[in-house]
Amino acid sequence: MGKFGKWIGGGLGWAFMGPLGALLGFALGSMIDNSSVTTGQRYSSRTGGVTTSGDFITSLLVLVAAVMKSDGKVLRSELDYVKSYLSQSFNRQTADEALLILRDVLKQNIPVEEISKQIGRHMDYSSRLQLLHFLFGISKADGQVSESEIKIIERIAYYLDINTGDFKSIQALFYDNLDSAYQVLGISADASIDEIKKAYRHMATKYHPDKVAYLGEEVKKKANEKFQQLNGAYERIKKARGIN
Repeated sequence: MGKFGKWIGGGLGWAFMGPLGALLGFALGSMIDNSSVTTGQRYSSRTGGVTTSGDFITSLLVLVAAVMKSDGKVLRSELDYVKSYLSQSFNRQTADEALLILRDVLKQNIPVEEISKQIGRHMDYSSRLQLLHFLFGISKADGQVSESEIKIIERIAYYLDINTGDFKSIQALFYDNLDSAYQVLGISADASIDEIKKAYRHMATKYHPDKVAYLGEEVKKKANEKFQQLNGAYERIKKARGIN
């Protein structure tokens, strides 16, 4: 196993503190070599500061595990979805290490409320929206979203302090119909053309990939996929309403 310190690339920061750090402690302890342990201990003593890519990915792995466990079974399609994301975003060694952590976390009881609150306190809003987007992707990896998965994602979003409008907008990205397209923009189907254009500009600013660029190219790439889904929703509305 390679040095995990290379993956965290500058430290996990606040992710090592509180319930998130406690949950990850055993998994990391089984992977990190002596030199990396020193690195992890150094970062575990750091409080506050800017969210790093390591903070984001660590938070993602734990919340993904919570969603995967919510319906009482972990599906191969869900694991493949996560593996595909990690493989596209990192080198093979890094992706393999992250999957090992995920599989260990899946064996543990996850205190969803405490973990989500910790993330909500320390992570910026744009990054939290990106986390939520990925969780919906996991829930639909098998082609359908179960009620238990929706409930756990709603619960996570609540403790992440995601507002209801943004939750519904991201959820609607995963439904390919005209009604959901309006929900993506946060407007009703009887909105005027000016209201539609204004709503699109607002959402395009909120979900622009540059908002999470500081987390690294891998996260920005996934944010760009979400941005393209937003554009797709807008195009469906434009076509239906004859907007140029």
